[in-house]
Amino acid sequence: QVQLVESGGGLVQPGGSLRLSCAASGVRFSVNAMGWYRQAPGKQRELVAHITSSGATTYAESVKGRFTISRENAKTTVYLHMNNLKSEDTAVYYCTLAGSWGQGTQVTVSS
Repeated sequence: QVQLVESGGGLVQPGGSLRLSCAASGVRFSVNAMGWYRQAPGKQRELVAHITSSGATTYAESVKGRFTISRENAKTTVYLHMNNLKSEDTAVYYCTLAGSWGQGTQVTVSS
């Protein structure tokens, strides 16, 4: 059974940075692609970043140049490094792998 646990969310001022982590278990981590999604109040869940098993990455246009997704197979963990955060980045962030989802972690960008 796949289990995903996100962490690292919190309250940050505009222009600040956060690093989200998603620890996976119960799955062959290294052969799977992973993604970060987010859902803001009243909006649909949207893809933020994606990383393949070989490390190829894609990003939503709204976060390009500010966010970086990476993975550490030895720790079965994927990260989302978020810089220059904006108020519109406020959302619950979820990681996904092999059709499973984590519980989400809240990111709030506010002064």
